[in-house]
Amino acid sequence: MQEIKFGTTLYVGEDSLKRLSDFKNEKILIVTDSFIASSELLSHIKSYIDSSTETMVFSEVIPDPPIDNIVAGLESSKGFPTTILLAIGGGSAIDAAKAMLYFGKLTDRFRGIRFVTIPTTSGTGSEVTNFSIITDAEKGTKYPMVTDQILPDEAILDSGLVAGLPPKQTADTGIDVLTHAIEAYVSTKANDISDALSEKAICYVFTYLERAYKDGNDKVAREKMHIASTMAGMAFNLASLGLNHGIAHAAGARWHIPHGRINGILLPNIIRYNAGIIEGNYSKNTTPAASRYSKISKFLGLNAGNPQMGVRSLVNAILSLEKALSIPKSLSEWGVNKDQFELDKNVIAEAALADRCTATNPIVPTKEDIISVLGKSFI
Repeated sequence: MQEIKFGTTLYVGEDSLKRLSDFKNEKILIVTDSFIASSELLSHIKSYIDSSTETMVFSEVIPDPPIDNIVAGLESSKGFPTTILLAIGGGSAIDAAKAMLYFGKLTDRFRGIRFVTIPTTSGTGSEVTNFSIITDAEKGTKYPMVTDQILPDEAILDSGLVAGLPPKQTADTGIDVLTHAIEAYVSTKANDISDALSEKAICYVFTYLERAYKDGNDKVAREKMHIASTMAGMAFNLASLGLNHGIAHAAGARWHIPHGRINGILLPNIIRYNAGIIEGNYSKNTTPAASRYSKISKFLGLNAGNPQMGVRSLVNAILSLEKALSIPKSLSEWGVNKDQFELDKNVIAEAALADRCTATNPIVPTKEDIISVLGKSFI
């Protein structure tokens, strides 16, 4: 038996920010970062809030928020009787708000409040998931926190908010969408509903991501990528993820690589590993996951006469897209040197094995497997 539920109400479209005007006589705690707080974006969003509602802003969220950042957010809310927690930003701001909500509930700081998210990037899907990624700065690793207690009540998807996203960030977040959708599609918990969401998200990425990267003002491409991000988030909230994210959480934190970028570097080799393809030899026997990857190639219209051919076509399509987006082909191209790699590979492999995302990978990896995938991604 599978449990399938969607607990987040979506408000979609150019006028979706009008939803904020429905809140009357509330106390809204806004969680965001310093860049958004100092930009016209925050003022624009706040202009939709009714005058009867009081707001307070915590704007100290930093990328890959560590636990002390979460504590600071909770401390800032003392004396403010929050009724709505409003997260505005990318994955870091939304994840920080989720962690604040979780610990706020544990300490009775937040009781019976509504949680609303407004994503300003098209990548993490965090606006519709029960996942939050918190960083242990001392250990240099990221930990997924997974609980329905942090699932947003509402998400406002206004693609106009991402119109000014720079090309590099558009690329990184877009590849994160692709990785979410592909990992959910081959997850051991995949189902017909998550498959449908993943398939649509994958098609949107291959159709619209390069357009959004080349022209940030392409309204159609921006809107489709914004929706793709949410669909991929809904998919992996149902099916979870896999080894790609398990490694990315550990390696990204340790080597300070943007999350979408490390996902993109790893993705071709993770696909080959899960498909049972060794050293790029596509004539070898493949795993059941290879047929799933091949199915992706088929609905993308790629050459997929057999599973091996389908896997090769998908990997080549991903490499071609990443080249167009200037995603590095390897960890060494990003800037990880050989000494760093050798020093950290065992710690990263152990952290990836313990990561909750790895549990639903279609192949159960060993530490040696992970080090091997890392090695192929380093060259």
